[in-house]
Amino acid sequence: MTEISRRQLLLGTVAVAALAFAAPAFAVDVAELNKAPALGEMALGADEGAKVTLIEYASATCPHCAAFHKEAWGKLKAEYIDTKKIRFIFREFPLNDAALAAFMIARAAPKESYFPLIDIYFNTLETWAQNPAEGLLNIAKQAGFTQEKFDATLKDQALAKSIMAIRDGGVKFGVKGTPSFFLNGEQFEGERTFESFKAAIDPLL
Repeated sequence: MTEISRRQLLLGTVAVAALAFAAPAFAVDVAELNKAPALGEMALGADEGAKVTLIEYASATCPHCAAFHKEAWGKLKAEYIDTKKIRFIFREFPLNDAALAAFMIARAAPKESYFPLIDIYFNTLETWAQNPAEGLLNIAKQAGFTQEKFDATLKDQALAKSIMAIRDGGVKFGVKGTPSFFLNGEQFEGERTFESFKAAIDPLL
């Protein structure tokens, strides 16, 4: 039993199961890929229908996702997202209970706190992941959570299942690991440098 389970961060009925990844047997339907999940889309940059859309599937506990956000995300955001040249969508793909708990907190926080919380998760992953129960509580408090709200959020079965539905959607589109990116429907897997994204995005603008 994991530390996060012992501390009852999540109910057993929504524990993250191992995935048997398989490539899709069909080409990705871009219209379906771009359709917002029932829980709602977490997006930055240009509005819906933008000429260029970049979707990232990531896990809050993924060191490769953290490396991307530390090394490439800042430049990508400054050059293409803050300037509204592209639309960026972040989709949750939890690989374990700690990641699911982290995303539940981010979703339950005020909407303006969502991306700042994601940044904290990735920038401090090596610290909070050592003791997820304590680490996530300390991060949640920065977004205004009390102990009571923290506990209630992590018992929210409907929220957990909605996030898992987003992960299931990623599997349907062929996500085999994190981070995985879709640039106008074309899939890119693994850590990507800012330069590789720039080379792929510029011709599309």
